[in-house]
Amino acid sequence: MTSEPDLVDAARRLLGGLQALFDTAVSAVAQRCSSGPGRLDPAALDAAQGVSYELAWASAELLAAQTVLQAPADAGLDRALALLFAAEAMRSVQARLESVAIDADLDGAPLRAWNADPQWPALRRAVAGPAALTAAAHALAAAESEIGPVAVSEEVAMARDAFRRFGFEVVAPLAAEIHAHDLTIPETILGPLREMGVFGLSIPQEYGGSAPGQHDDTAMMIAVTEALSEASLGAAGSLITRPEILSRALLAGGTEEQKQQFLPKIAAGEPLCAIAMTEPDHGSDVASLALKATRVAGGWRLDGAKTWCTFAGKAGLLMVVARTNPDKAAGYKGLSILLVEKPSTEEHTFDFRPQLSTGGGGRLRGRAIPTIGYRGMHSYELAFEDFFVPDSHVLGGEAGLGKGFYFNMAGMVGGRMQTSARATGVMRAALREALRYTQDRKVFGQPLIDFPLTQSKLAHMAARLAACRQTAYAVGNRLEAAGGRIEAAQIKLLACRSAELLTREALQLHGGMGYAEETPVSRYFVDARVLSIFEGAEETLALKVIARGLFEKALA
Repeated sequence: MTSEPDLVDAARRLLGGLQALFDTAVSAVAQRCSSGPGRLDPAALDAAQGVSYELAWASAELLAAQTVLQAPADAGLDRALALLFAAEAMRSVQARLESVAIDADLDGAPLRAWNADPQWPALRRAVAGPAALTAAAHALAAAESEIGPVAVSEEVAMARDAFRRFGFEVVAPLAAEIHAHDLTIPETILGPLREMGVFGLSIPQEYGGSAPGQHDDTAMMIAVTEALSEASLGAAGSLITRPEILSRALLAGGTEEQKQQFLPKIAAGEPLCAIAMTEPDHGSDVASLALKATRVAGGWRLDGAKTWCTFAGKAGLLMVVARTNPDKAAGYKGLSILLVEKPSTEEHTFDFRPQLSTGGGGRLRGRAIPTIGYRGMHSYELAFEDFFVPDSHVLGGEAGLGKGFYFNMAGMVGGRMQTSARATGVMRAALREALRYTQDRKVFGQPLIDFPLTQSKLAHMAARLAACRQTAYAVGNRLEAAGGRIEAAQIKLLACRSAELLTREALQLHGGMGYAEETPVSRYFVDARVLSIFEGAEETLALKVIARGLFEKALA
């Protein structure tokens, strides 16, 4: 039988060959979409959306496979899961590249040669065959350690453990009621989280937060987000995202006066924040946003609608992306960010009319949108009617006009990393429930976990979770070094789809009980579905961020 070190070497060699084939395919497609040296033709890119989508997905799977194989753990469960994920990722990438070769009329001979390598089926049999899956499932059932362990500082480890305890003791007991009755997150959760400093993780210490110096502690943000999301995505796991995005935008473009005014308050969780970007007719197409901001004496008047503004009711501060240049031909260069202050409410509707006597005026109405999951924060439709915002609340002041897109993108990178952590937190919860249930549940006279198909499902679930966790932390480290922006989109793409797949399998293993609302796994399933939609919809992320970034790099 092939030894584990030899299996790792074989996996790395095969992966390297597949990466080379992927790079060749990217280069070929990029050349076909080129309109000149270093330039991409938008019409050609649109025509190549199918192959671009497959290449984006393949890039995310390759990134995760490379991550788990770079420094595989000692022999045992962790190494077995790394090899299992790498094999499954290579199988998926091989199929995607085959599709790309057919659709783009590329030479398929090199890919067929790779597939004919005798080490490829040997590796798959060794790490993904029935015996390997059974052994992995038994090890999972007996494991007491982390699935997909990552090396973090002592400070991060302590914070992770503290927030996990808080999630288990405070959030989890309330999560089912919040979901079932569509409640707003109560102060019994928000109050302690304010005291624990959760809203200031991305804010430098000089502005009242806990981030060291002028940069974020990304590992801390990932660890805390994952811990809270494991307890409940809707009731705790997504609380950090909005202050994360707004804080990064303020740090990227705010005036010093604005940083001093808003960042300490955001760090303290008073006020809570919301991001008003998406519009009814413009989802992920940020450049086409149309909410009109008209210059008036002393400020701007907002007219138009926003939608999917999460936590807008409870929030006292909205980051609103608006069009300050009326010429739509300006595209994203005509957008600015306005900071709107409003009263906080737990109601599902609100109607705010600032007093003219205080320099305000106008009207802001909000209505919570009923959703199948991700309850607790609520996403709102907003309607602005002649709503006044003073010049002091334009992010960056006069110099910030027309730069809202860039400030917003500075925040979205952190939001994508956070969403990856939210996904891994939900996956952790779902895998835990699946392991517990399959050991307790007996069918046909024996525990469900004793059946080979159950063992296969559990092993693949754990391998996917481990790969997403390790890749999220690895990409977070690259962001600390001012790199990894495309990688942040890649792990967001992979982790969010993985959360859907894993929670689906966890629910399926529960059988009829999984479909009952009283079972936590049903909540994990409907919560996970939103992850591939927000912070960059899956399709837009794949085409406009990842594939485009790959092509631009290939043409450079």
